[in-house]
Amino acid sequence: MKCRLMMGLAALLAIQTLKAQTPLKGEELQEVVVTGTGTQHLLKDAPVQTEVISRRQLQQYAGRSIEDILSGLTASFDFNENDMGSHLQMNGLGNSYVLILVDGRRLHGDNGGENDLSLIDPHNIEKIEIVKGASSALYGSDAIAGVINIITRKHRQQGLMAENTTRGGSYGDLRQHNGLALNFGPLSSYTNFQLQHADGWQNTAEEAQQQTEYHITDSRNKTVNRHTNWQLAERLTLQCSPQLEFYADGSIYRKRIYRPSGHHPGVDVRTYDLQYNNASAAVGGKWQLNETDVITLDADWKRHAYNYAYTDTTLTDGYVNGRFTNYFPYFPGQTELQSDQRLTVVSLKGVFSLPMQQRLSAGLEYRYDWLKAPMRVVNGKASDNTEAVYVQDEWHQDLGQSGAALYLTGGLRLTRNEGFGTRLTPKLSAMMKAGELRLRATWSQGYKTPTPKELHYQYIRNMNGVYLYLGNTDLKAQNSNYFSVSAEYTLGQLTLTLAPYYNKVDNMIALVTIPQKEAPGQLIVQYDPQRVRQYQNIEDAKTYGVDFTARYQTRHVTLGGSYSYLDTEANQYDSEDEVMRRVTIDGMAHHKANVYATWRKGNSEGDRMGKGENRRTRDWGFGLYGRLSSKRYYQIDGNGKGYQLWRLTGNYEWNTRSLPSVARSLSLRLEAGIDNLFNYVDRTPHGLHLGTTSPGRTVYASLTVRFNQGKKLTNKYNNSLNQNYNNDQQD
Repeated sequence: MKCRLMMGLAALLAIQTLKAQTPLKGEELQEVVVTGTGTQHLLKDAPVQTEVISRRQLQQYAGRSIEDILSGLTASFDFNENDMGSHLQMNGLGNSYVLILVDGRRLHGDNGGENDLSLIDPHNIEKIEIVKGASSALYGSDAIAGVINIITRKHRQQGLMAENTTRGGSYGDLRQHNGLALNFGPLSSYTNFQLQHADGWQNTAEEAQQQTEYHITDSRNKTVNRHTNWQLAERLTLQCSPQLEFYADGSIYRKRIYRPSGHHPGVDVRTYDLQYNNASAAVGGKWQLNETDVITLDADWKRHAYNYAYTDTTLTDGYVNGRFTNYFPYFPGQTELQSDQRLTVVSLKGVFSLPMQQRLSAGLEYRYDWLKAPMRVVNGKASDNTEAVYVQDEWHQDLGQSGAALYLTGGLRLTRNEGFGTRLTPKLSAMMKAGELRLRATWSQGYKTPTPKELHYQYIRNMNGVYLYLGNTDLKAQNSNYFSVSAEYTLGQLTLTLAPYYNKVDNMIALVTIPQKEAPGQLIVQYDPQRVRQYQNIEDAKTYGVDFTARYQTRHVTLGGSYSYLDTEANQYDSEDEVMRRVTIDGMAHHKANVYATWRKGNSEGDRMGKGENRRTRDWGFGLYGRLSSKRYYQIDGNGKGYQLWRLTGNYEWNTRSLPSVARSLSLRLEAGIDNLFNYVDRTPHGLHLGTTSPGRTVYASLTVRFNQGKKLTNKYNNSLNQNYNNDQQD
């Protein structure tokens, strides 16, 4: 009832507001995207179906994290956050099948097999591009489900830029962003600092009775633990000439998760916190041969270290070279390394124009994974080498004077892995444009080899019972076939997209519960686990469904939403009963949807001051957002409940610019909102799966201050800036 009431109010508000609107064609269709092909296209003319979350959408929604943004603005994603990561799922496939890029470079920060998305500063994002399926030859093993490319803001204006964003909310939520850009001549520098903290919350004190000896109703386990993380990043860019550019960047990152200790041994007694230490460094360059041809070279190194930080005296298992030797004591303040993962990627890419309206992309990529885990890997260390070469050709042909056109993109990627040999994977996409109708189709194959963790890891999880997790050196490489078609139609301010898809993954790797007799005997004797789970290949895994989006946009009002239907199935061998069973893929929900209604208005005024001019703009807006999901299915530990969460946001921005002698500007932006308006809380006992970890109704507010001090402007540059300024006001 509350859902229908809010939707009705939103529709009534929109109808009343639309009466006075001036038509404005959907601005998101004018976005330039690069992720699908690695080359620039207008979104409406991208041969590979691409979804974009624009800067304006990001500002209006004001998400606190990447998880919040993706799940709130598109129906294709779901998350189930805990201490060990975000548990991202995209169209039925989990985190290990989703390639997450930041400015085209791979994100690396593994928590229990899940990327640590708090490495990304949400206040420094320009836009997000999403490509589903293994649709491009440019991307390798982790892109079977798709690619998420986080494109950060660029600060290239000559002079100085300083900005600060401080955001506070319920449950001690604090988000801090600071940026400092210095641009002098050919050298540019951008320094970014972010801090994230939350006190955590407890939605229930009850433990799942089927996983504990007693019915516990006073556990101290939290739904989300108190945590603090910060990151300092620096990027230097040297523009040697209009054709030649070099860059170097690096970052350090620290995160600590504070775990409360209770009085139920084996359930909530904690003697250590979790601590993460990350670092990264990269160098690269771009050589623009002419207007169309370019060569880029990138070398990227990343480290992710995961430690126990002891808060009480603890007797732990002692290991040398991955083998148990004796028990060893740790004392408060000491840390113990659990895993140290390092990733090195070197890539060379060229884009060249060819006759007959063709564009060729070709490249080489080398990847080296290194893992050190004294307690969790046999012999203490493991590594993996992968090399790839790819080629992709884009061709388009205009069909007559009506604006109709045909676009074809085909590619091949040859991948060689030291342990699993060589595999060639083809990709083919086509788009037919006829007026405002665009029809797209994609077929592609993917290839993913097991990770060092999946092959070699073994560890104990002591939470609501003792679970033993095992790697598997007999794993096979995974192969996928992805098919999708889509139709996109624009009628005035209304844009509709319908996109069915089918993804078949052979030898899909998943955690499977196995009988204790199949586990190493010494581990069973040592730990006496309640359940043993091992990475195994699942046969004939399939995900299929349809995504639908609608967006109506005028100058001041935007209405829209997305809906995703998903189904999954797989054949899993039950070694205990010696039968093949049909199962769903963990985390699948049949129905997910997002709806939104936003209103935005701005005005400007100016006055003369001698030879200069001050210009001031004011911009304010409101938004109502809904996120809905049906039940999520799991093979063990229960299903996650369906839910709906509603969010109300408001923002006000004030800008002043001084022209023409000096490009000086100051902007202030205030944001506030209420999340989970109807105070829904999932109180499923600890140890079972949740639909959502939301603590209930929360409030937040943030303030952004940004200052630009540019150099003295030429008349030509000033005229250009004035024209851009006037265009901004018209939008």
